[in-house]
Amino acid sequence: MDVSVAPPATPPGPSSDYYDVVVIGGGVIGHGIAWEARRSGRTVALVDDAPGTGASWAAAGMLAPVSELHYQEEELLALMLEASGLWPQFAAGLAGGSTDGGGTGYLTTPTLAVGADAADRRALADLRAAQQACGLAVEPLTVREARSREPLLSPGISCAFDIPADHQVDPRRLLARIRSLLATDSRFTAVPRRAAGLLWQGGRVAGIRFEGGGELRAGETVVANGLAAAELQGLPGGLSLPLRPVYGDILRLRIPARLRPLLRSTVRGLVRGVPVYIVPREDGTVVIGATQREDAPSEAGAVSAGGVYQLLRDAQQLVPAVAELELLEATARARPGTPDNAPLLGRVASAGSGQDVEGLIVATGFFRHGVLLTPAAAAICRALLDGEPDRRWEGFRPDRFSSRRPVSPAPGSSERDASPADAPAKDRTTA
Repeated sequence: MDVSVAPPATPPGPSSDYYDVVVIGGGVIGHGIAWEARRSGRTVALVDDAPGTGASWAAAGMLAPVSELHYQEEELLALMLEASGLWPQFAAGLAGGSTDGGGTGYLTTPTLAVGADAADRRALADLRAAQQACGLAVEPLTVREARSREPLLSPGISCAFDIPADHQVDPRRLLARIRSLLATDSRFTAVPRRAAGLLWQGGRVAGIRFEGGGELRAGETVVANGLAAAELQGLPGGLSLPLRPVYGDILRLRIPARLRPLLRSTVRGLVRGVPVYIVPREDGTVVIGATQREDAPSEAGAVSAGGVYQLLRDAQQLVPAVAELELLEATARARPGTPDNAPLLGRVASAGSGQDVEGLIVATGFFRHGVLLTPAAAAICRALLDGEPDRRWEGFRPDRFSSRRPVSPAPGSSERDASPADAPAKDRTTA
């Protein structure tokens, strides 16, 4: 990634209220895009009233394109592999000369896939066949070989596979690192407010409107606020962002000194057909997760008692010493899923002309792959900002689920205050 300076923009208003790029959403995706936009020489504002507290806060941070292969998701696999290949450079760009992954917790330690019983062994063998068909490296290990590498694995596991290309990063450290670097940059501003909708001018997106009043003008607006993206006012007419919340429970536990290191590799397992993962951190903790539910909890962030029980039960089946760890935290967050489990990433077409709406990029719907895909999302958005889109990723366009119908502008609407024909009728007076 080069750091060439973008062409200077001509702001339509006071410089304090205008940026080359405004990013809505302060999760790992939004921060990654903001970081790359600044590296391009642009002025950037990141808008979020609670940055880093959503799905990114709960994420385990597995960079696992091989383990995360799912049937009929080959196009998504290509994007995941692209992102995996970008991670070393992305982490190095954050390092600033450090040797610890740039303070991000980026580790190239491998992943072990293990099964608890005979059915799990068959399922993982079938998955390996699919992975090999896609050219991915997954090597079988004997139980003795696996326990030689990881002595605290249960002797009762049925199988083990080595996946050297699947690594990890600590999302909380990653976010903290990017935020600390951006905070020292005079051409970056963190705006602790919530975006209500898009601001339009002359048939293009020209920034955002805030909840409670006020606006921020920009040459390009990137919508990267997860599930909340579909709730923004003033989205282009006919644009459907079919996002659904997929909840996951995740546990963080401390390893007593006498048990360290509990693991050197990330362990991804199947226990009676149910997935579970155990991710060791450098600070003497582990992250345990893999529950997935689409029922709406009584309140945001509510943790499922059954989910906690299932995670501890299954993790102990694979690594019995988990029973001796100290529970630090149980967290639940909703991840933004889409109908095909692939992100909504790119520009969107205008309902009237069929040309892309100027000034707007959407980057949401990353589901379980947000951390892995961060450097790829940042690079793709940088290419779009530069006017050099990468055609390999056209299949992830945010308007692929939309009905793009021409919409006539409201009679008598002014260019300054009303959305153009692209904005839905219900938002014409509010966007």
